[in-house]
Amino acid sequence: MHARPEPLDTPDALQLLRELIDTGDYSPGDRLPAERQLISALGITRTALRKSLDTLERDGVIWRHVGKGTFITSPESVATVPGLADLSQQVTPIQMMRARLSLEPAIAREAAANASGEAVARIKVARDHAVAALNWDTYEADDDAFHRSLAEATGNILLLSLFDHLNQVRRAVAWRQVIRHTDRPPGDHSSFLEHDNILAAVECRDPVAAHAAMRDHLNSVSNRLFGDV
Repeated sequence: MHARPEPLDTPDALQLLRELIDTGDYSPGDRLPAERQLISALGITRTALRKSLDTLERDGVIWRHVGKGTFITSPESVATVPGLADLSQQVTPIQMMRARLSLEPAIAREAAANASGEAVARIKVARDHAVAALNWDTYEADDDAFHRSLAEATGNILLLSLFDHLNQVRRAVAWRQVIRHTDRPPGDHSSFLEHDNILAAVECRDPVAAHAAMRDHLNSVSNRLFGDV
């Protein structure tokens, strides 16, 4: 008898999952098979699958909605905005902040109206990771995760897609005029309390307060980095 192959763990599992998505003729909004089907088809462990899904979600390839499934946000492993290079040369950091002010308060409002308990828990995790960040690069990644978790919490794939596209341009914009005076965010970094206020409004299912809290947060960031925009 031949021994049954051992299920794969990450990172092999992540590569297999990426290949399945790349070759599966998926379009934005398509749903992936259920976890048990993926585990069987790919020969991977449940733990490896969930870690791989977490990675793909952070990368913006998929989004997950409790009770509905896992959905594709882009037909490729890494979504790209058409003309991203040109946009990154034309958009200033101040223009980017104004764009965020136009979209993200509305996302926070929708998150407060629609977030599941699990979605709220994911926002909390992202908030806590940002507070614990040991350097600015890690903080910025965790801050990014906090804002994206709010977009996920809306349960609206179009809003999530809009956020992801805006965020890709934001990442490409040069922030050379932003000067950091410390190695990591200080304990009284204003964004910490602002994130708490956004989360509290979402937890209380208060769309008006969530919209206001996000707008206050982004205005605070704008004023801190660039002055009044």
